[in-house]
Amino acid sequence: MLSAGDEYPIHQVAEPIRHAGTSDRNFYDRYYWNLHPCSGEYFVVMGMGVYPNLGVHDAFLLLRRGTTHQVVRASRELGDRMDVSVGPFRVEVIEPLRRVRFVLDDNEWGLSADLSWEGAIPAFEEPRHYVRQHGRVYFDTMRFAQTGRWTGTLRVGDEVLDVNPDRCWGTRDRSWGIRPVGESEPMGIRQDPLFFNMWNYAPMQFEDFSILYIVQERADGSRTMEEAVRIWADPDRPVEWLGRPEHEHTFRPGRREVDSAVLRFPAAPGGGFDVRVTPLLDAHIGIGTGYGFDADWRHGAWQGPLVVQGVTLDTATDADRLFGIVDSVARFELGDQVGYGLHEYLFLGPHERYGLTSFLEVP
Repeated sequence: MLSAGDEYPIHQVAEPIRHAGTSDRNFYDRYYWNLHPCSGEYFVVMGMGVYPNLGVHDAFLLLRRGTTHQVVRASRELGDRMDVSVGPFRVEVIEPLRRVRFVLDDNEWGLSADLSWEGAIPAFEEPRHYVRQHGRVYFDTMRFAQTGRWTGTLRVGDEVLDVNPDRCWGTRDRSWGIRPVGESEPMGIRQDPLFFNMWNYAPMQFEDFSILYIVQERADGSRTMEEAVRIWADPDRPVEWLGRPEHEHTFRPGRREVDSAVLRFPAAPGGGFDVRVTPLLDAHIGIGTGYGFDADWRHGAWQGPLVVQGVTLDTATDADRLFGIVDSVARFELGDQVGYGLHEYLFLGPHERYGLTSFLEVP
């Protein structure tokens, strides 16, 4: 199947661009962004993904504001991979690796956006994520990350929020490869589906630099992935690797939700330092968006030729539905410097250090 992408010299295998180099059903290629006004006023998370071997293209926008958790989402049959649109959603690449536009047109759910992203640092290639279990590769992904700023408008009902780069910051990533997507598969030998027990990801933006932090651990604290780097806004300054990062999380009573945290970088060049993390507003991105915690809407799952939906929850009355991976807009304090960014985490199953001994036990 030829498509617009075949006109460009970007082929990697002896196939048209429409076809991935692997026939693994779980191959995907997706965008992620978030937007916040450096406060807990509101938090927006956006995504769009392509699943070539499932024949699906989907997208979402999540707004957390006050106690409202509101999602607009869409899914369609995949055609030309250069057509980066799904119903009312579209993405425009203005300047690769630097400037991108995300649009959600007006719709019946009263949530729309026209937002332009500009990177504050060069896009950074993160470590390859690879997990094999019971002989099968479940994760084999690549990703680049970037902090940046937003310009545009966000419409919520009759209210229009001005989005300007002085206060509206965010982070984004582009990832592709293999990870579980689409409809659930038979478990077979995989009776224990946990690939890791703690995921903690914190891209944080300060005025002159950003820090990208990743730690993924098993129940006993052994690590399957880690990285910590400082990337300067000045592209002539080299990236600084900060050594092995450490973490200290304090939970809210009765919830697997982080109330505060300290991220430590004891081996950083020039002397170790700590960053204090204060979550300002949580978004449970696994709910309504497709990140695996809803039976009726998963990334890559077939919904039909084109389906557009809206989902609205109240975080006060629907708290029991809010489970799994959490994206928090957070304040980061490094000495007298204050930054803002994403504090993302998932504690699933036991984790010895934090006293979690069962799948659903809470601190």
